[in-house]
Amino acid sequence: MNKALFLDRDGVINDFKEYVCTPEDLIIFEDAKEAIKIAAEAGYSIFVVTNQGGIEVGTLTEDELKKIHQKLIEEVKPYGEIKEIVYCPYYDRNASCRKPNPTMLLELIEKYNINVKESWMIGDRNTDVEAGIKAGCKTGKIGVLCDKANVNGSNLLEVIKKILIYE
Repeated sequence: MNKALFLDRDGVINDFKEYVCTPEDLIIFEDAKEAIKIAAEAGYSIFVVTNQGGIEVGTLTEDELKKIHQKLIEEVKPYGEIKEIVYCPYYDRNASCRKPNPTMLLELIEKYNINVKESWMIGDRNTDVEAGIKAGCKTGKIGVLCDKANVNGSNLLEVIKKILIYE
């Protein structure tokens, strides 16, 4: 069984001062690239799990989102492979795929035969932590401290370094 990192996108991998509606809007943090490299070298499969309610409300289309994600995959490739990016296109908080529901994570766990006990959900919101807990993962939180998270840090690189110590 594989161990995995499930990463939220906005605020974790890329800057989120403005909505990301075009590939040009996607500004990937340098520390996130380094974090992905370290995690990949430690044997983690990397997945991106992201709520993208802008599709439902019309601020971007699924075609635009695919172009944004293709840019993300290409820019990160020299550091580590993103195995798959999954997203929930609904803004409705009750949508079954929207975090804090664990649906996206559970589908990846089954599809890739992932060892959930050795895997982590990392995000910048409490809903990311909740989704990880519901899926059975350990969790990491970026930004404001979250008591429910196993690890907290100021950015993805700091969280990944703590995870490697935590192991």
